[in-house]
Amino acid sequence: MADESYPADLKYYKEHDWVRVDGDEATFGITWYAQDALGEIVYVDLPEEGSVTGGDTYGELESVKAVSDVYAPVGGEIVAVNEKLADEPELINSDPYGDGWLIRVRLSDPADVEALMDADAYAAFLAEA
Repeated sequence: MADESYPADLKYYKEHDWVRVDGDEATFGITWYAQDALGEIVYVDLPEEGSVTGGDTYGELESVKAVSDVYAPVGGEIVAVNEKLADEPELINSDPYGDGWLIRVRLSDPADVEALMDADAYAAFLAEA
């Protein structure tokens, strides 16, 4: 299990998802908080292709505790899915901001990312919960 962290170079969504922007594409994953709350992740169900709409679900993560929906922080067209997670779903627990990423999207509107929280705002959001 990874140590608690919320990298400053990411943006965060209220459903405990993160976004790493690279030009007009972004990588999505779940935060340390989310993977910790879920516990050991044993199965990942992600889409192969298509579009995602900000705020909508695009997959499920199954842990020993529960099944949880995964929400798209912003919208776009899916350009890659982390295929490693089919055989190694535990990567989400051990490396949520690295090898445990979920999908990559070509952003519909890169400006939408600006509405997400930075690391300090997300930490404050967690403190209020």
